[in-house]
Amino acid sequence: MADVIELNRKGQQHKAGVDLEGLMQILSKHLYSTPMVAVRELVQNAHDSIVRRRLEDLSFNNSQGKIHVVGLPRENKLKIIDTGAGLTEQEIHSFLATVGIGYTRTLREQDDETGLIGMFGLGFLSAFVLADEVAFKTKSYQTIDEAWVYHSKNAEEYSVTKAEWDHVGTEITLSLKEEYAFLAQEEVLNNILGRYCVLLREPIYINAQTVAINEEAPPWRRDEEVALHPTQALRQNLAFASRFEKFFEPICTLPIQPDGKSDAIGLLWIQDGATYGTSDNRNLSIFLRGMLLDDNARDLLPAWAGFIGGVIESNRLVPTASREDLQKDTHYDAIQYALNEAIITGLENIAKKQPEAWRRIMKRHNEALLGAALCDERLFMILKNHLKIPTSQGDLLAKDLVTDKGIHVMLGGNAGFEEMLFRALQVPVAMGDRYAVVPFLRKFTELSKTPLVEIGTDRGNEYLFRLGKVEPEVQAFLTENLANGEEVVPAYFSPEELPMIVVVDREAELKKRIEEDQEDKKISQAALRLARHFTQKIESKNPLKLYINLNNSAIQALIQNRAEIAASERALKLLKGFKTLMAGQEMQKDLNLNEALKNISSVIEFLLIEQK
Repeated sequence: MADVIELNRKGQQHKAGVDLEGLMQILSKHLYSTPMVAVRELVQNAHDSIVRRRLEDLSFNNSQGKIHVVGLPRENKLKIIDTGAGLTEQEIHSFLATVGIGYTRTLREQDDETGLIGMFGLGFLSAFVLADEVAFKTKSYQTIDEAWVYHSKNAEEYSVTKAEWDHVGTEITLSLKEEYAFLAQEEVLNNILGRYCVLLREPIYINAQTVAINEEAPPWRRDEEVALHPTQALRQNLAFASRFEKFFEPICTLPIQPDGKSDAIGLLWIQDGATYGTSDNRNLSIFLRGMLLDDNARDLLPAWAGFIGGVIESNRLVPTASREDLQKDTHYDAIQYALNEAIITGLENIAKKQPEAWRRIMKRHNEALLGAALCDERLFMILKNHLKIPTSQGDLLAKDLVTDKGIHVMLGGNAGFEEMLFRALQVPVAMGDRYAVVPFLRKFTELSKTPLVEIGTDRGNEYLFRLGKVEPEVQAFLTENLANGEEVVPAYFSPEELPMIVVVDREAELKKRIEEDQEDKKISQAALRLARHFTQKIESKNPLKLYINLNNSAIQALIQNRAEIAASERALKLLKGFKTLMAGQEMQKDLNLNEALKNISSVIEFLLIEQK
């Protein structure tokens, strides 16, 4: 009785059923995104068969390994022939005809350093993606007196018959579906195999070609065989990079070496195309044990490196079942970190050893590197004295912006009051509205103990304008006659020849802009809350200040002679007109430029008539 109660608690155990026909349709029709991947899988199986034979057949000569791909366009057939281990009759039933079981996986579980690629036991299904009918002729090195032909139209039902064949290895013949008949064309095969299989170690020949499509080894393997002069190595690396870089000429290359945690080996390069802060031309091809897995693995490269391309090989990365993507595991993270480190180390070495390439990098990627420098302290130290800052006097190094008061940066556009002010001061001012300029200069000045004067902020204005005091009636006079709604601030500043200038409060301007963005659907609520957290600290105040230069002789004369009405009126007209001209484009529309020009002209006309 107790046994019955216990069985009821656990529930009766049942075996799940499998709809083999439905499973085969899903695997054969939806496992791979393109027919090119299916061809790759079949070549991979041929490759693994040769590796297996090399491991197990001690009489096998290394030079005997060969894969031959033959396209027969007139017959709509594709053949893939290898000199590998072949299969016995039992192995055909156990591995070839059983979904999810492969001898390659068995070998890899015993020793994963063999160079074998296959893992899931699904690669043979790719034949049924492409073909209406598949014939698989094979002879095993273990039973050289027997050859067999596997034949199937749908992978669900198959036959195995004896055959006459004097060749150890395998020949798979695909009777291509009509939509995939183009795969039998030699040009198409060259493109597919030249893309996916170019790093495989086993030679691959197409049709009657006598040169293997993968004959040329990548630079990191050539270095194993022969020591090259550094100049030769650089040239060969650039030539290799040019084969993979689709859009740009490589400027220079950065080697990738295993570091213990990452087993990645390969080559990165810096592209010659000019980039901006938002440019992202990253491209990275991943080869898993010599077979192309993904040629758009850009996420393995750091986000700031929008000017980097590369090719790497790995044995540890784990693919998805379709072998078209990577699993994001600890190996993935280790390689991602290793690539970041290799780029930083590589840039440092180029700066020291390849001055011509370094100048080209600085010229092409200056703006992108301004932002990149903020992502890593080491990168900033490498770049800080080489990157140029856009300024009112052209692009200059940060060190060349230093004046006796520090480095000046304008937070508004280059047509604002800041440009007018610094034209008068005859010192360069950095354009803070350009990508990464302000945070780069903040970090630069912090490290160099140099003040950063952010014009239009309270702190920046303290550096530029030393506040002064005037009598209340003078303050009222200046406000009434020179201001157009601005807050009048008497001060002492340079140059003395500049009588006054209207300064926009950039912090108040930012507060206003953020508040207006409340209704803008483009800004997320989270970002808006962060921005408001900052701007709430900014007091509401007049966004315009009119600084009156008490050092200026004309201002001194105006204050002293303000009682002389006629002369004062003409002087005030000139000064207000001057104020408008100095205000820059952003404020001239509010200050009425035409009226200012009219007043200046009328005063000049009066003075000329008075001379007569």
